[in-house]
Amino acid sequence: MAVATRLASPQDLAELRQSLVARREEKALSVAICGGTGCRANGAMELFDEFRRQLEGNGHAKVVVRATGCHGFCEKGPLVVLHPSGLLYHGVKPADVAEIIEKTLDKGETVERLLYRDPVSKTKCRCEHDVPFYAKQQRIVFRHNGLIDPAEVEDYIAVGGYAALAKALTTMTPEAIVGEVTRAGLRGRGGGGFPTGKKWAICRAQPGDEKYIICNGDEGDPGAFMDRSIMEGDPHAVLEGMVIGAYAIGSHQGYIYVRAEYPLAVTNLTTAIEQAHELGLLGDDILGSGFSFSVAIVRGAGAFVCGEETGMIASIQGDIGSPRQRPPYPAQAGLWGLPTNINNVETWANVPVIIERGSAWFAATGTEKSKGTKVFSLVGKVKNTGLVEVPMGVTLREIVFDIGGGTLKDRALKAVQTGGPSGGCIPEPLMDLPVDYEKLTEAGAMMGSGGLIVMDERTCMVDVARYFLSFLVDESCGKCVPCREGVHHMQQILTRITEGNGREGDIELLEQLAGYVKSSSLCMLGGTAPNPVLSTIRYFRDEYEAHIKQKVCPAGVCKRLIEFRIDPSACRGCTKCVRGCPSGAITGEKKQPHAINTAACVKCGVCFEECPFDAVVVE
Repeated sequence: MAVATRLASPQDLAELRQSLVARREEKALSVAICGGTGCRANGAMELFDEFRRQLEGNGHAKVVVRATGCHGFCEKGPLVVLHPSGLLYHGVKPADVAEIIEKTLDKGETVERLLYRDPVSKTKCRCEHDVPFYAKQQRIVFRHNGLIDPAEVEDYIAVGGYAALAKALTTMTPEAIVGEVTRAGLRGRGGGGFPTGKKWAICRAQPGDEKYIICNGDEGDPGAFMDRSIMEGDPHAVLEGMVIGAYAIGSHQGYIYVRAEYPLAVTNLTTAIEQAHELGLLGDDILGSGFSFSVAIVRGAGAFVCGEETGMIASIQGDIGSPRQRPPYPAQAGLWGLPTNINNVETWANVPVIIERGSAWFAATGTEKSKGTKVFSLVGKVKNTGLVEVPMGVTLREIVFDIGGGTLKDRALKAVQTGGPSGGCIPEPLMDLPVDYEKLTEAGAMMGSGGLIVMDERTCMVDVARYFLSFLVDESCGKCVPCREGVHHMQQILTRITEGNGREGDIELLEQLAGYVKSSSLCMLGGTAPNPVLSTIRYFRDEYEAHIKQKVCPAGVCKRLIEFRIDPSACRGCTKCVRGCPSGAITGEKKQPHAINTAACVKCGVCFEECPFDAVVVE
């Protein structure tokens, strides 16, 4: 519901918040349904509609049903949390709604079968904080996800939204805001980790009254969806951070660059901008301060290279999204040649809480040089996939095992890839490495925007490097020779190795090419492209040598170097492999040993994954 009155002062905002809090207290019971993209794909909005329908029809007028942002535990969605008790149900279907209303809302009883069961302790967990997935998380950026409806500005205001903006506009000078962000130690969450306060100070110091700020929502890393979930679940936090940053820098126009593949993020951001304008939190004379600022959304076409600052600026201007030489840096000459400050979604979402609670509070979390928390998308060969927000300094092992629950089928952990396609692969012996900008870089990886891919013993590291370089070849703008030709040539060598045609000297040639590409590419797409190759050679050189010298793939992945067969002494004839085989290459009677026709086998590995008796052998 919309508020008709424009807020003319911080006092108006405070009075509105007070009335909204009182209204929420009147309707103390609420049902929070995860409305993130993952849960929506699994039927969350049908679940939302069913709750609304049944509650409206049986006299539960004081129960509020909210479709919130992502709760993070994507593996177990759709998720439902009942407030104020915090009771968590997972895997909820529309058919479960009547039972939840009858037992839990009416009688205060628990629907036991919908509780999460800890696979280690075998105990059932009633609330989010009881679930191991959430126990080691510390939610700063995701502080509102799961509590508010992202399409309702009143929900955001009720939980303290825009209080930081009011504080900044009425009690702080622009210089004081820049100083507070600097002392907090906030670093860019988009990959490079450049100090945010320093970037703001550089942009503020540029002459002229016309400056721009940009929110980088062009999240293109495979398997990454952190920024997406922030824009979908808490768009006003991003807007509030941008307004504070604009006031500090001296900008009156901002842009949010978000890829068109994120329709829900675009919808929720558009709604948030409209609501903020209606309330006087965007536009002219914000909260009666005399400061004016507007935001527009620019939808990108999905080019990975537009995540680079100068490529993004070119795209916003309507040009081909390709990088340019730096300096000058965007803070000096960016959008339309004017000073421009760019931060990514997660960085902007951190700003309000820093201003509200203070730099000392924020800096108390994290390591000496990496402050605050970091949001990661935890994917790959891990049991609990989803979004996790952890304090800087937590180890990779804690993320994978304590939060992620360990690898699928309890296979041996081999490596973790951080930093997206331009990141590096960190081997199992280094899993006690703390999450820290410098530590990850020293290990040959990078923080990146927050993608974290778990790999087990069935992962071929040569093939992983080939995959990421294939992605980067497709996404290179082709403007500079080192990236256009160098990355392509490295990808060809890796392909040749995985096909059993590797030659002596290929490893050294890859290292030599990587050095050229890294040192002479125009932008950081090329500058970081060799990371997957260099890190896998550094830690898994023996796999490269096995492919080249013995013509074997130790992980049993590269199709040209493997064959599948069934051990008749282990096969129980359960037929799971027959049902899963896409090429019909497996034959055999039920309860009798099966066999694989190698001529028809496409080596997809489905039979290996499906067999419950480990009867499928990779040779």
